[in-house]
Amino acid sequence: MRGRISLVIAVVLLVAVPLVPGVLADGSPAALIRLPVESIVVLLLLAVLPWRAARVMVAVAFGLLVVAAVVLAGIDAGFESVLDTHFDPLDWQRLGDAFGVVQDSIGAPAATAVVAVLAVVAVGAVVALSWAALRVDAAVRPDRGRGTMVASTVTAAWVLAALIGSVVVPGQPAAAAASVGAITATASRASAGIAAQADLSHEIATDPYRNMPGSDLLTSLKGKDVVFAFVESYGQVAVQGTGFSGGVDRELHEGESQLAADGYSSQSAFLTSPTFGGLSWLAHSTLQTGLWIDQQPVYSKVIRSDRLTLSQAFRNAGWRTVSDVPSDTEPWRFGTSFYHFDTLYNAKNVGYQGPTFGYARIPDQYTWKYFADHELAGPHQPVMAEIDLVSSHTPWAPLPKLVPWSQAGDDSVYDPQPAQGQPASAVWPDPTKVQQAYGQSIQYSLGAMFSFLHNSDDPNLVLVVLGDHQPSTIVSGQGANHQVPISIISKDQAVFRSIAGWDWHDGLLPASDAPLWPMSSFRDRFLAAFSPNG
Repeated sequence: MRGRISLVIAVVLLVAVPLVPGVLADGSPAALIRLPVESIVVLLLLAVLPWRAARVMVAVAFGLLVVAAVVLAGIDAGFESVLDTHFDPLDWQRLGDAFGVVQDSIGAPAATAVVAVLAVVAVGAVVALSWAALRVDAAVRPDRGRGTMVASTVTAAWVLAALIGSVVVPGQPAAAAASVGAITATASRASAGIAAQADLSHEIATDPYRNMPGSDLLTSLKGKDVVFAFVESYGQVAVQGTGFSGGVDRELHEGESQLAADGYSSQSAFLTSPTFGGLSWLAHSTLQTGLWIDQQPVYSKVIRSDRLTLSQAFRNAGWRTVSDVPSDTEPWRFGTSFYHFDTLYNAKNVGYQGPTFGYARIPDQYTWKYFADHELAGPHQPVMAEIDLVSSHTPWAPLPKLVPWSQAGDDSVYDPQPAQGQPASAVWPDPTKVQQAYGQSIQYSLGAMFSFLHNSDDPNLVLVVLGDHQPSTIVSGQGANHQVPISIISKDQAVFRSIAGWDWHDGLLPASDAPLWPMSSFRDRFLAAFSPNG
């Protein structure tokens, strides 16, 4: 009896597990109504191998192939679900970033435990599949006649199923090599990524601004302090057509009214981001370089090149250049070697010792206050800065509260808001709560920006504020676009005369028919608009 039970378990493993990659890829259990080609092939191969050591090696290789395929298919399904993109093995660094988000959501011990359990399960699956293949082979091996009959019966059943499969399960093939398919699909994406990198050198070299003298660059902005501020996860869904966009729109309208009273004007549009749900630095580098950077390998190659960035263009033209990335905890060598920033602020050198808020180590309002006090106060050389805000980063809870501007530089005043101070673990089981928390985080980030603008007396300030990407699918929904709002804010009407040809909409809230550009087109358009002699 035990032998029969073990044989049944082995057969179930050989039939079901190799089909799991197909289930993950199709998103439907109907993919299980197939015969696994991999299992049939391995059993036929074991049947003709006379040496036990060779059979063991084949069985283990089979187990490794299937488990590798399940892991790759699982990762790909996760990426498609959360980031609306397929997993590219050349972008393996994304896995570390994903783990970091999980840590911020459920805590480091729980996240580590989850990874450990998955690793144990993977090893166990390899062992189980290897055993299953050898168990079924052992069952038929003593009687070669019976083994031949079994192989013939299975083959006949496979052929018969192939003939009637389209009737029984429309659209589903009766037999599938799902594991092989998952691995080949991953390899194909890697190959496409390598091909994209091969074209990159030409794009980097053919730069119309590559050799332009600094004296001809950005002459229409001379004497201005120009800040490019990325609001984390600030996507189109934040401002249009969602259950949480109403609160963000009110924040924008109220902020716009205050800015008008302070003498500011604004114009807005949309950009298409190269990334979705994460990997903000791909958007930052795309805006800076005028190249479409949608993969980590492309990013890694670009930042080791001599491509002209916006920050370098400003530096060549006489500006002091500043980077403020409050999520960074380590020195960033490419900030100086590639982006050519004179000063690099991060989480370790701005004096913040207060509480953290999920992923965000420093509240956005503190970031604005520190920047205003240390870069804009008093007489100073014109500044160009990129500020990468983080309070609206996943997991969007808990949030800080806005404080009076005079206290914003005091890290002891930051505490979670009573209504929003719940930990991420209390928010994430409920998608509705996640979406509400997201909307509230965008409202906070925008409110922090308005606090900075209202209290900073800098008549020469030009602020370009934009999103880096849409939030993940739990907020944006499946199939969402990659559009993000962008606005230019200034007290000087000459700034808006320079971009009159852009046809951007007045105000901070772009309408659905506002101009839409690829983010990679912004650098050249910006340089052309403000470098009339170039």
